[in-house]
Amino acid sequence: MKKIQILILVVSSLVAFSSNAAVKIQQWQTSAGTEVYFVENHDLPIIDLSVNFAAGSARDSAEKSGLAGITRYLMALGAAGMSDEVIANKMADIGAILSGDFDVDRAAFKLRTLSSPREQTQALEIFTKVLQKPDFPEAVLTREKARVISGLQESATQPESISSKAFMTAMYGKHPYALDGSGEVETVSNIKRDDLLDFYNKHYGAKGAVIAVIGDLTRDQANTITENISNGMPKSADAGPIAKVEYPTAPVELRIAHPASQSHILLGYPGIKRGDPDLFPLYVGNYILGGGGFVSRLTEEVREKRGLVYSVYSYFMPMAELGPFQIGLQTKKDQANAALKLVHQTLDKFLKDGVTEKELIAAKANIIGGFPMRIDSNGKILDYLSVIGFYKLPLNYLDEYNKKVASVTTAQIKEAFNRRLKPENFVTVIVGDPDAK
Repeated sequence: MKKIQILILVVSSLVAFSSNAAVKIQQWQTSAGTEVYFVENHDLPIIDLSVNFAAGSARDSAEKSGLAGITRYLMALGAAGMSDEVIANKMADIGAILSGDFDVDRAAFKLRTLSSPREQTQALEIFTKVLQKPDFPEAVLTREKARVISGLQESATQPESISSKAFMTAMYGKHPYALDGSGEVETVSNIKRDDLLDFYNKHYGAKGAVIAVIGDLTRDQANTITENISNGMPKSADAGPIAKVEYPTAPVELRIAHPASQSHILLGYPGIKRGDPDLFPLYVGNYILGGGGFVSRLTEEVREKRGLVYSVYSYFMPMAELGPFQIGLQTKKDQANAALKLVHQTLDKFLKDGVTEKELIAAKANIIGGFPMRIDSNGKILDYLSVIGFYKLPLNYLDEYNKKVASVTTAQIKEAFNRRLKPENFVTVIVGDPDAK
């Protein structure tokens, strides 16, 4: 067993594709209506697979916030009569790894296994049962609810958690993106086993799901595996689109007292959706503004020149609907107002003057130069396959990525930023505010 585990860890860390290799994505639909995205690669004796559902926290209701996350988590803690301990031991016996992801849009289950017949068969059998026959044991639900509630109580004291939650609530209001994926103490306390079964049957159907596969398989083998997975899942309808996000029409500022020695500040505005044509101008421009670490303007102006912050960054988070554009910083309480003012000044100058050709050339070189590291393993490519499939991006997305970056101009950056961001209507949250009582 130890030899198998060591082998899978070693080979999984090896490079799966050379930096110049194209990623050939094959795409089809199973007989049950599940979309499949497959990359055949026999360099390593490994299979990586993920199944993605429109079952993220945006599918929660305010009354049952936290249900989506608990449902996904408990699916792997008991299935087809197997306890969580049995599942873990069976996976460990063959060196397989069962994991997953959860965010506002998606809930995903991931499997990594050796492609040899014994290991592959056992891993897929367990994985398929987790997806098709979750038990949701009452005892496990009680245990996990207590764990989640304890975590919520702890996070309610942490400035990072407080600021993030307040920011999303202020920006999205009654939209489901405002819901905390972990839920609230009251809502989690009231979740019943029947709630999990209802959510599973409604949101974990074959139709609308996306399976991503990469590794040591032929197309026919991948087709057999994906048919077996999708045919046993619920026959529920597609979850449908998430509600449209409305832009703020006035500024919102929340100043929250906290005993921490630092102020945690978040400010931003609804940004873009996945597949938005402005993605690359905004991405390259944001690398210059605050996404490029020590070479970004925000770091240079607010940290290096004035020493006002410990850290400062900015990013766009594209989602199924408008994900946030966010600037974040941490600073001493007595410097909070000065730091926030300088951030606004830096952003205003960025919007007014745009970026220079020198900045653009350097940003493109860094982004394009670092791209091979994004697809240098099967696991990383699997994540891209999942995103491409779930958000219906073009199959040549990875092949065109560097070309799209290289084609961005200074004019495109300035135009896109000014059209998409309205600083006068930003949401601002300050936790550990020096003026809050």
